Amino acid sequence: NYVARVSCKEIVRYNEGKGLKKVVLVDCGVKNNIIRCLLRRGVEVIRVPWNYDFNDLEFDGLFLANGPGDPDTCVEAVENIRKFLAGPKVRPCMGICMGNQLLSKAAGASIYKLKYGHRSHNQPVRMCGSDKCFITSQNHGFAVDSDTLPSQWVPYFINMNDGTNEGIRHIRKPFCSAQFHPEASSGPVDTEFLFDEFIASL
Repeated sequence: NYVARVSCKEIVRYNEGKGLKKVVLVDCGVKNNIIRCLLRRGVEVIRVPWNYDFNDLEFDGLFLANGPGDPDTCVEAVENIRKFLAGPKVRPCMGICMGNQLLSKAAGASIYKLKYGHRSHNQPVRMCGSDKCFITSQNHGFAVDSDTLPSQWVPYFINMNDGTNEGIRHIRKPFCSAQFHPEASSGPVDTEFLFDEFIASL
């Protein structure tokens, strides 16, 4: 479980006590620029270990971070996310990379290992249901099987090179994720608007 090696070991708070909207960030090996992108949008970030049950915390939105390795090793994280999705209080959720895979598993979908993986700064993805195409930065070896998404969930983005899943979203609730990296430092920032949409939904 590589995620357990790189995740924080205790809760870390950013912008604490400033009366801002609170976002719980599940740290699966989060990139610093994800934290910077959230802080730049004026929220308090509560960074928790990958296997921490955050559901009893007070927060306005959930963010599922990127991380290394096989999502099937993150059983506890998936259980906590599943509890959040089924909770009586609906709050926005966004995931990136590993976060996309964990959200998909919590929703009930399957994950599979790609033959080669996607590792570059110039992967084209299309927003499903539109003709909008974005250039993205990617670094992952697993993908969501779109055919296994349960009802109420649909693909959000699709890879234009091989047709693989690049994100999911709930058709009614404010839950979504991206397989690529919208925060890409030293990469294209075409999709950083996803942070704006997430914060606006809090």
